[in-house]
Amino acid sequence: MGLPAHHCAFGADDYLTWESTQLDRHEYLDGEVFAMAGAEDRHVTVTMNIAFSLRQHLGGSPCRTYMSDMRVHVDAANSYLYPDVLVTCSAQDAASPLVKTEPKLIVEVLSPSTAAYDRGLKFGSYRSLESLQEYALVDLDSRSTDCYRKGADGLWVLHPFAKGEAVVLASVALTLSAEQLFTDVLEA
Repeated sequence: MGLPAHHCAFGADDYLTWESTQLDRHEYLDGEVFAMAGAEDRHVTVTMNIAFSLRQHLGGSPCRTYMSDMRVHVDAANSYLYPDVLVTCSAQDAASPLVKTEPKLIVEVLSPSTAAYDRGLKFGSYRSLESLQEYALVDLDSRSTDCYRKGADGLWVLHPFAKGEAVVLASVALTLSAEQLFTDVLEA
């Protein structure tokens, strides 16, 4: 996450109007707007590998996979966020072309500038989504993945996957091998 792009507090409606005229993407966090930085090759490649695997796996189902240009509205956090990958199986989301509100799975590919934000404030916002069942964080440098899954008791439990291990995305019943996840990605 970058520095605030706008220092005056925006209302959510003002943000949506303003954002529709911008060339670059911006996240909205309870009145503040943050410019989204561009991503490096490894980040984009892993994001595509995940999204393509999910899309193929979920083909023919009511679930849809989206990449980094699809905005998620988190009403409880008064936020509009751009996850790297999301899956929604919601009829309401299918009817909304610009904003999704009921993701089942969100994946963030970490970069040094966003890792703390993705693990902290952003995850805190996402946790308020009733529909969210799983949140995965892919670390490019260590080639590990932390999957947080919401249990029946509402508590989030960490399921870590080390370098070389297959990543299990239980919310969509998909297992990604390390090779699938990191295809065409050079070691750092």
